[in-house]
Parts: sequence; structure tokens; C-alpha cells
Amino acid sequence: MIVTSKAILETSLQAYKKGNPFAIGAFNVNNMEQMQGIMMAAKETNSPVIVQVSRGALKYAQDLYLVNIIKAGAELNPEVPLAIHLDHGNSFETVKRAIDLGFTSVMIDGSLMEDSKTPSTFEYNVKVTAEVVKYAHDLGVSVEGELGTLGGIEDGVGSGQTHLTDPDQAVEFVERTGVDALAISIGTSHGAYKFKNEPKLAFDIIEKIRKYLPDTYLVAHGSSSVPQELLDIINQYGGDMETAKGVPLTALQKAIVCGINKINVDTDIRLAATGAIRQFFVENPKAFDPREYNTVARKAIAAEVKKRMEVFGTAGHRDEVPNWGLAEMKKQYNS
Repeated sequence: MIVTSKAILETSLQAYKKGNPFAIGAFNVNNMEQMQGIMMAAKETNSPVIVQVSRGALKYAQDLYLVNIIKAGAELNPEVPLAIHLDHGNSFETVKRAIDLGFTSVMIDGSLMEDSKTPSTFEYNVKVTAEVVKYAHDLGVSVEGELGTLGGIEDGVGSGQTHLTDPDQAVEFVERTGVDALAISIGTSHGAYKFKNEPKLAFDIIEKIRKYLPDTYLVAHGSSSVPQELLDIINQYGGDMETAKGVPLTALQKAIVCGINKINVDTDIRLAATGAIRQFFVENPKAFDPREYNTVARKAIAAEVKKRMEVFGTAGHRDEVPNWGLAEMKKQYNS
């Protein structure tokens, strides 16, 4: 069933308050095989899932194609609670288009200017985020904002500069904008080439913001782990990703304990598919049927997503998600 991200993230927040924290994986989709792999994993693990789409993905796939692939995934798996989320919306117009397409959740990234590269001011961020919240909530759509900036650049998004989120400023931001979820900068980074050494996440910032904002969903962007085993496959079969490094799963598990509710994953899905396809062509040099190599890619994606759902603790929480679709949330937001 298609629900809002608020419906799914509320289960994570309530579990944290009861001392049994788990997080929801938000997995980026660019094509049919990725969507199928994600839904295979969600169905197998009895997990709710947030499927998110970047502006780059909407442009690549043409938005109507991609949105209808996602909706088909929901229709074919009605038992899986699914939110359709816009990742890193850069303007009111981008958000409006996503909502018109049927997205049940949107992110407005006011931490950057509309070019998605230049860091903005706090007041600019508040202004554009509050504008989106008012419009989206009137239609029942959940909203995620961002405060602070991440290192790295992915899909054309990012300043390449890291500015950790100030917990006191986070309180003011949420109070003035009314966002449902807040993406915070804690030392993670976009892309595959995140770090030269072992990353050091600011767990103290998560703990402080969670204490100050007990009812706001907290989000970790740039959280792909870039598994060494996937890099090994890619490199063994002709790739060159020797220096890639991500966020260890143990660090993400600690972040969940500290209060993170939503964890964004994109790079790991790409790595899984790339490794599987490279291996397939080396082992099957005469192959040319896209159905054959996309089948192995889909299987690899499903396996990687399943692993994340288990590590994040999402597995088994499917039936706890309330049926808060757009109509229900419109009533809640406007009551």
C-alpha cells in the first residue's frame, strides 16, 4: 500500500521511544530492475520501505515512466507499506511537480541554493522550506528538510563542503518550518568516494538533536557503506574502484541507537548491480540479451537491500505501519 513517509517513520520513532530502535532504509530508484529488487527484499523481510527518486533519476527515466514503475511495484506488492519520496528537491517548482506526479513525501533541500551546489543561508533555508511545508501539508504530503551540508557530490547535488548541524539551530529550524523529518549533517558524505580513512560520525550531535526534538524524524544522508566485497567483484571483473570507502554498517547501527530514523542508500545499490553485470559479461562474453544481465543485476540489488533491511532492524515491522495515505494525512495536518 502507498502511504506517506510519516506513516513509516512513525513506527521507527515509536520503537526508539520504547527502547527498541530501528531505522527505515530509503533506497534510490532509477529504473525497473532497481524497483523490482527493492520490492523483492521488502517482501522477503516483511519490511516497510521508502523509495526515493532524485531529480537526476526523473530526468534520466522521464518522470512518468519512473513514477509508474514505482506505482506498479506497489500494486504488485500491496502488503508492503511504501512511500514515494522526492530526494533533494531544489525548488518549490520541483516539489510541486513531484506532488502532481503522486509522490507522498518530498524533500526540499534549502541547505543549498537552487543550483544544488552553493551553500545557502539559514534564513533562506527556513523561507523555502516553510513555503514547501505549507503547500505539501495542505495536500497530505510529508516533508523532509535539511540543515547543515554533507561532503561529497552525487547526482549533481552537493557543495563538497561539510558543515555539521548545530543542535540549537535545528530546534529553531523545525519550529519555524514545521518539517516532519530533518536530514542532519553528522559526518557522512555523498557518493562512493566518501572518505580516505575510517569515517568519524558525530554521534553526540545525533543524541543532542534527538533530545531537543523528540518528535521529529531524523535522517542520515550519504550513508552507503560501499561494501568491500562489492568493490572486489567490480575490480576483479575490469573495474577500477580501489579507493572507494563508505560508512561502516556498525557506525550506522550506532547512529540508529542514538536516534536516526531514516537512512538513505543509493551507491550500494549501484555497486551491487554494476558488479553483477561486469561478472556476467566476463563469464558470458557472447551474451547480448538485456533480460539476462538485468536479471542478475536485479538479484544482486535485492540481496544488498535485504542486507540493509536486516542490519537497520527494519525487517519484520511491516504490519506496524498505519495506513496513513494522503487523504488521512491531509486531515491530520489540517486538524
